Order: sequence, then structure tokens, then C-alpha cells
Amino acid sequence: MAGGLAEGGVACAVPRGEAEPPHDRSPDPFQQVSAVADAVLYEGYLLYPYRRSSAKNRVRWQFGVLFPRDWVESDGPVVPGVAGSADSWYQRTECLLRIRRHGDASVRVRIRYLQMQRKQVEQTGPDGRHHAVESLRTGDGTTHLTFDEAVPRECETDVPLDELLHGGHTVPVGAAAGVDIEPLPEGAGRIVRRRDEVRADTTVTAERLAGDLCRLRVRTRNTGTAPRAGTAREEAMRCALIATHTLIGGDGVEFVSLIDPPADLRRPARECRNEFTFPVLGGEAEDAAHVLLSAPIILPDHPQVAPESPGDLHDAAEIDEILTLRTMLLTDEEKREARATDARAAAILDRVDTMPPEVFERLHGAVRSLAPAAPVSPPADERPAWWREGADDELSPATDTVPVDGVPLGRGSRVRLRPRARGADAQDMFLAGRTAEVAAVFHDVDGSVRLAVTLDDDPASELHTWYGRFHYFRTDELEPLEPAADPDEPSAPAPAAAKTRHTTDSETPAAEAE
Repeated sequence: MAGGLAEGGVACAVPRGEAEPPHDRSPDPFQQVSAVADAVLYEGYLLYPYRRSSAKNRVRWQFGVLFPRDWVESDGPVVPGVAGSADSWYQRTECLLRIRRHGDASVRVRIRYLQMQRKQVEQTGPDGRHHAVESLRTGDGTTHLTFDEAVPRECETDVPLDELLHGGHTVPVGAAAGVDIEPLPEGAGRIVRRRDEVRADTTVTAERLAGDLCRLRVRTRNTGTAPRAGTAREEAMRCALIATHTLIGGDGVEFVSLIDPPADLRRPARECRNEFTFPVLGGEAEDAAHVLLSAPIILPDHPQVAPESPGDLHDAAEIDEILTLRTMLLTDEEKREARATDARAAAILDRVDTMPPEVFERLHGAVRSLAPAAPVSPPADERPAWWREGADDELSPATDTVPVDGVPLGRGSRVRLRPRARGADAQDMFLAGRTAEVAAVFHDVDGSVRLAVTLDDDPASELHTWYGRFHYFRTDELEPLEPAADPDEPSAPAPAAAKTRHTTDSETPAAEAE
């Protein structure tokens, strides 16, 4: 994408049968994170090349899927994880909040998910009856394909915090079954969309830890009847909540980051149990944390959609420019199939086909830097050292070393990973405490240093070394180790040694790269 987390969002319609919010309600606290929440909702809904015949679009619905418990545990209990790439029957979010206004503080919880909808094309036979078919081309030249769609659903509850502290609150979040029939032109047939009932509930509770500090728990579970034994996953999906995630806000409360908590709250933050979901702060980083997004994918605090992104491409892990270029290159026949596959795929094709040049140019990327921009062409004697000709002639990633705690680290050195708490990539947190081997020392243009490492327990470490894919860490994120005497023994911390000529400022701020 163009410099941000995800592509733009698709507006979530008010589910059929639910009333519009009353006019006297406070402004939507989730408006700032709505685009990110929509990207979560439709992550992997339909991947490029957006055609039913594509293999990856035959295996869908991979994140935040909550099935009936008996079905998902037919082979044994589920194993909780921090994100929702594994099937489950529940999600559990725990977070910390501070009470900023006593007496009337409240918590607002919004559950969002997709309900599967079977789009069945039926052809009108000579006898006037309708017969299910996989594909039907009508007289106007339009092709219609049988395919599984999804309907966005939401349920929201707003509860006084005092009530949550004295027993909790439970609300139903399921969706009713339904059938919609769309006739096709000239009596050629019809499209029948069927939805099975989805039954679930959400329970919200709170626990006062100390003074103004509380732990909030939100637990959503599928309470539906399990499909018969042996039912295939794609059939069981009809009664599942798909891409389930939770938005939490409130009045008179402020949330605490679990990724980078204040020093005095690190212990209660570590004690929060999050299962099949990953809570992060929403909104702007400089604002008070009044919103929390608990998603089935791992995100950083304050995730944002790049302003250059013109719309949703249903793949928040990809890049807008690449997907747009690839979509432009689809053949006419491939585009016809994509349009027949799904209405959202057709909308993507329409947007790409009519994209103005100036919008497309913005997708090439944007530089967002904390440092002031350098002149386009400064005089030679004013150029920074890294810009001067031959400035890197003496640098050698394979042989350079850099001192860490007085120990020279270079290629072949053994280290223990200690990702910094503030500003670390979410994925790096799972590597804390692991041991690794340094592959190279890289000097950045801003004067900082990164050490490329391979994990000791990664079975693909040799392959990663061969094609140059490493994890990169700053010097203040590494602990030098002595080589182990025996391969089966852990390495010991290394003693201090004399400094070498290559030094680095460990306080230089820079984003970790991979």
C-alpha cells in the first residue's frame, strides 16, 4: 500500500433488521479507526486476481473465524493464541483502562464480523422451474457465477463502568437467517442469496486493580448449534462469525497500551490474557487513548490507512501500487470473470479502470520523516557524510564490527534478542529472549547501525542466509553471548571487551526493518 497499514475501507452497512442509532447519541468514538476496522473486516475477503477460479479464492475466511464449539473442538480443545489465524469458538480481549471521570464513566463495545451468504445462480428451465447452475450468461452479455459472499454485521452496547465492576453485562450479537431473490433479465433465471442463522453473545466485565486502574474483559463466543459430525469447513462456515473483531471506547476512561505500557503498569499489562485477538490503541499517537481495536491480526498501536490509498483492495498485507498494476494487466476475459465473481471485485475493477493519473502517481509512495528534508542538491561541502562520493568505500558488512556492552559484534557473533519496549515492531516482540547469530553489520545513511541476524532455532536459517533475508536489530536490542561449548548447551553472556573503531549512538531513533 502507499505507505500505510491497509487500503481504504468499505463502509459497513447497518445490518438488516437493526434500527439506525438514535439521534441523541454522542458522536461515534470509532470514527477515527473506521477505515482500519474495515480493512480488518475485509482482510482476505477476496484476493487478487479476484476470480472464483483462482486457487487462493477457494480457501477463504482465514482470520477471526468463530465456529460453534462442538464443531471446532471435535478433534480436541482449541489452543489459545494471540491472534486469530486459528479457528476457535470464542475471542477474549483483556485490556487496562484508567478512570478519568468518576460517577458516570461508561464503556462502549462494538462487535463486527461477516455473515456468510451463499449466492446461488439458478437457470429457468423449459418447464418454468429453476435449476441450480455454476454459471449463467444472460442476453445482455453479463455472466453470473455461483459464489460465497458475506454480509457485514455489527452489534454495539454502551454500559456504565460501575455496572461492569459489579457483575458484567451480556448481549446477543448473532444474525438471523434470510433469503433474498434477484430476478435476472428476460426471465433467464434468478440469483438466490441464502444466509443461515448465526448465534453468539458477548460478555463485558471489569475488575478494579488499584485506584483508577481497571482491567476490562470482552469475551465473544459462538453459541450456535454445531453442524453434524464430519461437516466440511466451508459448510460449517455458514453458522460462523467471520473476521470477528472488537472496538472498545467509552466516556470518562482512557486505555493503556499493552505493547508499550508505562513502567509502573508493565506487570498488569503482562497479566492481561488475550486469546485469538490482539488489542492495540487506536486514533492518533499524540492524542489520549480513548479507543482500542482488538483484531484477529497483529497490528501496531495507532494503525493508520495511508491517505494516498484510493480504496479497499481486500489485502491489507499487500501494496496498493502493485495490486493496482496487476489488476490493470488482467485480460478482458479475466476481468469478466472477476466482475461475475463478486460485486466488490467489480467495484475494484471500476476504480482501477477509471483511476486518474494523479491518483495513481500518489501510490508510488510517500516519505514521512521526523527529520527535515535535505536540499534537493546541496553544495558538495555541505552534503552529509553518507552523500559524499566514496563515503562508504571503507564499510564492509561481512567484516565490520560494532561494540555492544564493550564486546565487538560482527559476522558470526552470538547474541540474545532484546527488542526495545517502545516502538518495537509487533512481530519482534515474539523473538524476545531468543538467541541468534549475526550475519552482517549495516551502517544506515542516518548514521545508525543495524545488525542482520538469523535465529538459532529457525530450521530455514541457512536458506535465509543464502538469499539474504534477515531480522534486523539495533545495537541496544542485542545482548552479546559467549559461544556455547556444546551445541546443546545455552550460550552464556559475554564478558566486556575493548571497543573497536566502529561505534554507534544507541539512542538514534530509527524503525526496525526486515
